[in-house]
Amino acid sequence: MHIVVLGAGVVGVTTAWFLQKQGHQVTVVDRQSQSGLETSYANGGQISVSHAEPWANPSAPLKILNWLFRADAPLLFRPKMDPAQWRWALSFLTQCTSAKAAHNIRQMVNLGTYSRSQLQDLRQETGLEYDQVTKGILHFYTNPDEFNAALEPTRIMCDLGCDRQVIDANKAVEIEPGLKPIQHKIAGATYTSEDESGDARKFTQALAELCQKAGVEFCYRTDILGFEHSGERILGVQVLKDGQHQTLRADAYVLSLGSFSAVLARKLGLHLNIYPAKGYSITVPVKNKEAAFTVSLTDDEYKLVYSRLGDHIRVAGTAELNGYTRTLNYTRCQAIVRRTADIMPDAGYWDRAEFWTGLRPATPSNVPYVGKSHFANLYLNTGHGTLGWTHSCGSAAALADIVGGRKPEVDFTFSGL
Repeated sequence: MHIVVLGAGVVGVTTAWFLQKQGHQVTVVDRQSQSGLETSYANGGQISVSHAEPWANPSAPLKILNWLFRADAPLLFRPKMDPAQWRWALSFLTQCTSAKAAHNIRQMVNLGTYSRSQLQDLRQETGLEYDQVTKGILHFYTNPDEFNAALEPTRIMCDLGCDRQVIDANKAVEIEPGLKPIQHKIAGATYTSEDESGDARKFTQALAELCQKAGVEFCYRTDILGFEHSGERILGVQVLKDGQHQTLRADAYVLSLGSFSAVLARKLGLHLNIYPAKGYSITVPVKNKEAAFTVSLTDDEYKLVYSRLGDHIRVAGTAELNGYTRTLNYTRCQAIVRRTADIMPDAGYWDRAEFWTGLRPATPSNVPYVGKSHFANLYLNTGHGTLGWTHSCGSAAALADIVGGRKPEVDFTFSGL
């Protein structure tokens, strides 16, 4: 078939890759000048199956109340006169039960494990380089209550096949000597040796080049306006390119526009419960290689992730539910710098931090939409939240199977199936 993929982030490009491998003619459409320039641009860099505890869990409501009036809170809800925001928030609260959290962990671990395997196979096949580090991910806790709260989700993940080991501060420093300055503060940690990290933008752009060599067409600088449809079938995508309105026609379409998927879907009367969770990151040059970490880290208490990308350090995290604005909040930027400098004072040039913000397409459950829509030839691969990089290859491979009429290899609740 001829398939149009809407969106050239890491999810859209991996979707294009797996579709073309199954023999389809693929066209990718994006408003940017090249791939990976929005949410994939400067994310946390982790391939983190171990980061599968959803934001919606039994402890979340009280935490959010305590954080409500803190400008530097890890998860900040800024109420607006926006029905989509309130619908998302109410649905989020319904996901905060122990049973639903356990169900969502299962979905995220299963998809994450499958996706990590697909990424490794793709890397072996293509030889892609993207500052990847395959030394695992270490979650550390400086608050004993946060560590104790992580034990049950960790047990669930282990039962599902994610080998997340519970370790003490001594073992944590043995695995990552960069944590030595705060060893006395570490209440406990977990370590998942099979997890990875790498630069999502470098990966996305390198894979897009391979896609082009394989015959995939990329339509950049193209604004997506809406759909033409008749009944339950999409007839075309209306776009604006070079000042000219055009209609792109294909046999099937894949919606992978991140947070903007919900906006476009509403024009079809399709309500995807996706809301932008604005995340922040800093990128700084390494100052002292001996003090800088190499194992990717997660600071669960502050909702921050740390990745070593060559001679730079990337620290990303926090979430701000504040609509589609991408304005940098200086207080939140400095909170990341302050925490990171406290953890590893000599690791990086913290006064030279480059700040960035992007809109993560979050669902209330943290489980993405992957599969069919109720339109016969419109497919969904969107809503991955903080785990778009982690889940990209797996959701793309699974979607390619669904488009081809095959059953995906992963145990996951796919949309429309």
